Formats: sequence, structure tokens, C-alpha cells
Amino acid sequence: MKIYNTLSRQKEEFVPIEEGKVRMYVCGPTVYNFIHIGNARPMIVFDTVRRYLEYKGYEVNYVSNFTDVDDKIINKAIEEGRSAAEVSRQYIEECKKDMEGMNVKPATAHPLATEEIHGMLAMIETLMDKGYAYRAQDGTVYYRTRKFPEYGKLSHKNLDDLQAGHRDIKVTGVQKEDAFDFVLWKPKKEGEPYWESPWCDGRPGWHLECSVMAKHYLGDEIDIHAGGEDLIFPHHENEIAQSEAANGKIFSRYWMHNGFLNIDNKKMSKSLGNFFTVREIQEKYDLQVLRFFMLSAHYRSPLNFSAELMESAKAGLERIVTAAGNLQHLLGASQTGPMTEAEAALYEESGAFVAKFEAAMEDDFNTADAVSAVFELVKFANSNATAENSREFLEKLYERLDTLCGILGILVERKEEILDADIEALIAERQAARKEKNFGRADEIRDTLLAKGIILEDTREGVKWKRA
Repeated sequence: MKIYNTLSRQKEEFVPIEEGKVRMYVCGPTVYNFIHIGNARPMIVFDTVRRYLEYKGYEVNYVSNFTDVDDKIINKAIEEGRSAAEVSRQYIEECKKDMEGMNVKPATAHPLATEEIHGMLAMIETLMDKGYAYRAQDGTVYYRTRKFPEYGKLSHKNLDDLQAGHRDIKVTGVQKEDAFDFVLWKPKKEGEPYWESPWCDGRPGWHLECSVMAKHYLGDEIDIHAGGEDLIFPHHENEIAQSEAANGKIFSRYWMHNGFLNIDNKKMSKSLGNFFTVREIQEKYDLQVLRFFMLSAHYRSPLNFSAELMESAKAGLERIVTAAGNLQHLLGASQTGPMTEAEAALYEESGAFVAKFEAAMEDDFNTADAVSAVFELVKFANSNATAENSREFLEKLYERLDTLCGILGILVERKEEILDADIEALIAERQAARKEKNFGRADEIRDTLLAKGIILEDTREGVKWKRA
């Protein structure tokens, strides 16, 4: 299995620190609002990486944090007249709902930054004892960036070059020894959450949080650290500097980063009006469609989101689900008994699609090619499965399709739940039928919706509906 390592800028054979086990850390969201589809990409991509590693027999300790103390959370809390803890708790729960909708497996651990303060204080003290950190006059603790000789090895940036050509990234402060030193601990401001420390009452720097949570749940050395490519510098670069200076060991063996997500070929931003939350997408599409769309391109490639591409993903997913449904239908009427010799030969032939799927995933988790292999298996099943087949043949073919889709996190069983937009469309059709005095069709629509758990209520203000 080969993984493209951002650190070396090349594909490397994956060799875990401990045979049969994988320690994996994925940077999670800052919880101050509903997650957007940019947040969704790493969640889906690295959940799929995890699923494939588990399919290959690895025991995966998968840790993904929630950043629950941050300027954005504090600002949201002030704006709404609530505590930062209330804001973060609300949006952690909302995030978990969205993750469940996208069929993202819960992590082995979902640590919260606010629950790891003790470990953060301990790491700062270690860094200070080793001369990598210092306290400024106001109580801020900074990391001495230039003291770490390998700083820049992940982002392939050189501090001297940055100083000469990218002055805008520097934060100049009179208390800093160097403009590139970054914050490990900062003093509290009025109305902000804070914790006591030997240096001042305050809170941790963002970079420190992930270093400590990874250490707590995975140890000093981990196999894979992952996140969006926007985190390479300075976040992941700073994590390396802190962790390796404090622990005296290589922090992560492999660094994986997914590419950016654009909206209609433009960068997603609220100012452009092309900012979509996962919850907003769910109003139009089943989140399985969003997941399938995200896996339609290689994770390192930039991905363009558009209505047209989502419709294409919806149609592609429907092909797979329909094929699985057809196999289940044939199973219901199939003959009992073992496979015939001809069926055994056919089943063995279908193994070529599994081999293609695995070859794609072994090559830096190329889900685009893996999806192509699934489509080949779908075509094979549609062409070769009939009501005349033995139960064993149909069961094994279905199991093969279900397994490959399961690695991708794609559910092949058709969901019974109906989308809000579809409900509204059926209600409109029912109203039109009643207007035309086609009461048979109107009653049929009501019964269809009721069967899906949707209850209609005719009122003077119009038709109201609710889920049972």
C-alpha cells in the first residue's frame, strides 16, 4: 500500500510503527456553526481511508478532535449572549448529526481541547525547560521557531525566504524575540473563558491543542496525520515543531492532505454567496450523494462542486443502489442450493473487479478508480444475475458489491426516508389532482407519503405535514 506523504512529496510504502495497528489523527472542525461542505471533504476522505485500512485487517485507533475554544466560538457566544461552552456543545451535536448523515464512522476518540488543558500546560513546561519556549512580559508564552532546525520540512518553506518575500504572514510584536515565533499560551481578555497557568490566566494556542490531543490518545509517535491542505502551514508545521521538540521523536510518519473544494470553479466564501453548509445540501440531496460526489475525485485533487456534478453523482449512486436492489429482488425468488460450475466460474470472474478496486485503493487511496471498479461490478451483475441463478451465487455477488461499497461508506440498501423537497413536490401534485377532481390520485399520493412516515393535515392555511 502506497501513501503520498506531504513530508517527502512522494508516494511511500506504508509501514506502520506497530505491526497490524494504525494510529491516525485527523484535525476536526472548530465548532461555532454548522459544518460546511469544505469541512465535509476531509471527514469523508479520511473516514474512507480508515475503512480501507480496517478492511485490510488493521486495528485503527482513529482520533479526530473538536476545537471547542477559539476566537470564532467566543465571538459567536458574545453575539448570541451565551457562554462559549454552550455554543460549542450545540454545534458539536449538530456536527455529529451531519457526520452520521454522511455515514462517517465515529472516531475511536473525539477529544475536546477544553478537556486537555492539563496536558497542554505540561507540554509548555517541557518546551520551556528545553529552551524552545519563553514567557513574554504580559504572560504570553511563545515558541522559539528558529531553535527547531527542521522547521519548514513539511511545508517546504524556509524562514529566511518567508521573511524576504512574504512579510504579510508575520505577526510583529514587541515582546517577541522573533517575528516568526508563535503562541503557545495567551492571556485572557475580558469576558473570555480562561484557565490558570504558571504564566497567566489564559488559554492555549490552536496549534498546541492538536499536538497534545494526539500525544494523549495516540502516543509520542503516530502513523498518519491528516487534514485539509490549508492546514499544512502554519498549523501542521507548528505541530511538528512543538511535538518533536517536546517528545524527542518523529511526530508522524505519514502526512496526508486533501485538496481544496471550489464552488462552480470559485473559492467558497460567504462574500460570494457560494457558501453551503452540509445541512443546506441535505435539503436538496441525500447526504449519501454528497459522500459519493466527494469520492468521485482523488482526494489530493481540487474538487469542483456544482449542481450539475451533484446531479451526476446522484445518478451514479442510483445505478449502484438499483443494481443492489435488483440482486435482492432476485434473491427473494431464487432457487436454493449451491452454485453451479458455470456460476462459480462467473463469480471467480467478478473477482477481477475486487482486484481493480484494491489496486486503486492501494495506490494512495484513489477512490475515483475504485468507484470505476464498482461500476464495472454493477454492469457485470446486471448482465449476469437472473431469477434462474442459485441463491448462493446471488448472495455472494450481492455481498461482494456491498463490501466494496461499504469500504467507500456507500449504503447500497435504498433508504425509505423521503427528502423534504420530494415531499413538497408530492403535496403540490396532490393539490393539482384535487383541483382537477382526480381524487383517486390525490388519495394515492397521501397513502404513499403515509407509508413513508409523512402525515398530511389539510388546514385553511394550506397543507401542513410532519414526520411520524
